[in-house]
Amino acid sequence: MLSTLWHAIDLDFGLTVLADACLDTDPEVHTMLTEKLFPQWADVLAVEDWLKAIAPQ
Repeated sequence: MLSTLWHAIDLDFGLTVLADACLDTDPEVHTMLTEKLFPQWADVLAVEDWLKAIAPQ
């Protein structure tokens, strides 16, 4: 996941990370990545919030 994110950043993609669809074997690492690191370059959302955001109005 992390290397894919870096590659997408290098390509100037607009990014959304679905925090509860990602996993790390260490919960503290997952929390650090999704709360501190990823938000610098991506919108970090829960799957449910993302589904609401993309739903037709």
